[in-house]
Amino acid sequence: MVRFLIVLILVGMSAAPSPAGSADAGAPGGGSPEQIPSLIQSIRLEGPLTFCGERVPLKRREVRERMEKEMLLALWNRPQVILWLKRSRRYLEPLSAMLARRGLPADLKYVTVVESALRPHAVSSKGAVGFWQMMAFTGRKYGLTINSRIDERRSFSASSRAALKYLKALYEQFGSWTLACAAYNMGERGLAAAIDAQGQTDFYRLYLPLETQRFLFKILAAKQILTSPRKFGFNLSPADIYPPFRAKTVEVDCPRDIHMSVVAEAAGTYYKRMKDLNPQIRGAFLAKGKHRLMVPEAAARTFPGKLLRAAQQIPAEGVPHVYRVKSGDSLSIIAQRFNVRLSDLLRWNGLNARKVIVPGQTLIIYGGKIP
Repeated sequence: MVRFLIVLILVGMSAAPSPAGSADAGAPGGGSPEQIPSLIQSIRLEGPLTFCGERVPLKRREVRERMEKEMLLALWNRPQVILWLKRSRRYLEPLSAMLARRGLPADLKYVTVVESALRPHAVSSKGAVGFWQMMAFTGRKYGLTINSRIDERRSFSASSRAALKYLKALYEQFGSWTLACAAYNMGERGLAAAIDAQGQTDFYRLYLPLETQRFLFKILAAKQILTSPRKFGFNLSPADIYPPFRAKTVEVDCPRDIHMSVVAEAAGTYYKRMKDLNPQIRGAFLAKGKHRLMVPEAAARTFPGKLLRAAQQIPAEGVPHVYRVKSGDSLSIIAQRFNVRLSDLLRWNGLNARKVIVPGQTLIIYGGKIP
């Protein structure tokens, strides 16, 4: 019996799959097994390596070890790299254009890849938020609106403008893009104190918090992989890449708080689409005041007028009430219960009379009589 179990264990071990990236591995991250180079082959970096035109001293054994570590960790997580590549056209292409207009190094685009994997709702344990993982104090300092209604750290265009201003200021302070990125990660005061205490301005010779020591090498690894994905076995076709949002930015002056379902209706789309295009909007209402909103291209010209007309049709009196649909409810029953017109109830929630409502669904109701 014991011998039989030993044989089964040995057979199971021989049949176990190899790690992704080994010569005989499967291809969970794109590419057939024979197309994926081994991990050892992938980290044999040749030729000069630079960041924002600043040379990385790969000839130093300790520097090469740090670089190889981050390359290995990035390549092991092949699904994450595929998501980087799939999101690249949507975010990295417009960011490259933004960097070029400002005369800033193209390599800075890889900072946001490492910070958030190009996700608007990324939140760190320390409270950093959005594409560039900015703290609220820093975001406000560089012009972002951050409050209970709006958090522009989640807006790609707004947060990128603020982050690039911050990185440029850090470069002017420290005289190096390498040190600027270190300061972006740990804070300029902390980096300045470390430089003063250690008498060293070479990033690669500074002892910094471990997260900051790894930060630049993570950026370099992302640059290596995203610059030459096929070299590392990521063979995505153009059809695999997520397309850019077909939307335009429109400036509007919202005369009052408006439920996002009404905003979506004015934009000729639906609630979720409007929220996805504008992740900076927190909650279910667009707050009174001026906004830069992304709307579907086809609606860009007519959207401001439609939004204003929708706002004018909302009753001015009363506090908006959120109602949760119960079993047995219908739109007409709810309108009667709150003493509002059915047509108003439909408009406030971007619905039509044939729309089926379900228990648990929330509806917004202006004015009326609270039962």
